[in-house]
Amino acid sequence: MKKLLRSFGILAASAFIVVSANAQEKSVTVGGAPMLPSKNIIENAVNSKDHTTLVAAVKAAGLVETLQSAGPFTVFAPTNEAFNKLPKGTVETLLKPENKALLTSVLTYHVVAGKIDSKMLMEMIKKNGGSYTAKTVQGGELKFSIAKDHVMLTDEKGGMAMVTIKDVYQSNGVIHVIDTVVMPK
Repeated sequence: MKKLLRSFGILAASAFIVVSANAQEKSVTVGGAPMLPSKNIIENAVNSKDHTTLVAAVKAAGLVETLQSAGPFTVFAPTNEAFNKLPKGTVETLLKPENKALLTSVLTYHVVAGKIDSKMLMEMIKKNGGSYTAKTVQGGELKFSIAKDHVMLTDEKGGMAMVTIKDVYQSNGVIHVIDTVVMPK
């Protein structure tokens, strides 16, 4: 009986430590799921019901392993609604195996090397006279500006996206949710 009580006590203490550790993590809810800073970009993204198209695209492009690596990465993550704004049939075309290179180009255009949170991004925008240009992992450039207290992205084709959820910290970087898919040249 003593052994059983001691085992139960150890089990209860372990459960409390795990629950306390998770409660202390400052998570942001995205797509109905908490995004835990102790998890990597992929481990969190797969739980967001608002990013199922992005997750499917990342898998089709073979980028899962990359986005699970140490990074750090800053990901501007378009929602399902953002993908729905694309011309009809675009997503289906991009997901075809023969278009993997193009899909990879579009997805890596949404990633900047390093961990850039909104405070740092806004400081760089202000320091550079109202806009800041960053090189993406794809090799192209994204221009950042501020409009009505929101960070805006302008792609190489002149398209714009707004950051709708900022500073979703990950173990290997940070995600900023955006409302429109940005496109390289």
